[in-house]
Order: sequence, then C-alpha cells, then structure tokens
Amino acid sequence: GPTDVLSFPLLPPEAFPPHQGGPPRPARPARSAGRGRTPGDELRAFLLPPGTRLHLGDVVVSVERAIEQAEAGRGGQAGDVRWAPADELRLLVVHGGLHLCGWDHAEPAEETAMRALEREVLRDVTTA
Repeated sequence: GPTDVLSFPLLPPEAFPPHQGGPPRPARPARSAGRGRTPGDELRAFLLPPGTRLHLGDVVVSVERAIEQAEAGRGGQAGDVRWAPADELRLLVVHGGLHLCGWDHAEPAEETAMRALEREVLRDVTTA
C-alpha cells in the first residue's frame, strides 16, 4: 500500500556503531593488541577529500501523503496527531535519515529507542 517515507541506505546497518535501534550483533571475540575490527570501521574505510561528505543513501518522502496525514490527524509517531504538514515532513525526514544510519523499528525495543531519538532530534531542530 501507499507509504509516507522510503529510505535507501548505501551502507549496511553494521557499518554504524551498535545502538538500541540497530540489528542484533553476534558477540565479538576479545581484541588483541589493536588487531581486529571495531564497529564503524566500514565508515572509516570511506576516506573522503576534505570538505566532502559521505553519501549515506536517499530518503524519498511523499509530500502529498504527509500533508494528508497531518491534516487528517494521522500524523506523528503513533499516527494520532493533527499538526502542521511541515511538522509531519520534519518527522518523516528524520525517520528516513535514521533508517539510513542503521536504525530500525521492527522489534519493540528498537522502536522505543528509535522513537525516542526522533523526538530528541525534532526537539533540537525546533529549538535551533
């Protein structure tokens, strides 16, 4: 069916440091004398020239659906908020961006962590 946001990450979730909204990771054996890999090594493999940024992927937002959800009171994280379409668009962009960074909400603990981070980012955006 129709959706409001799609994310197309270029890096696997394992490329990011472990976090509550990320995939479960197998236990790593103890590292010895600087040998072995650590979370984030995949990101450091993409050394870029100064002034450039790593492309994490693409986020596609359905502006029409965001406006419809906001105005119909189906916006927000729980789908029960009536607010300005701009607020819904902010949420969807943050949500999609977190997916690019390895966050997910398939499991209850992941969803709780991801939703909390969304609220934190949105609070920072609106107070800046």
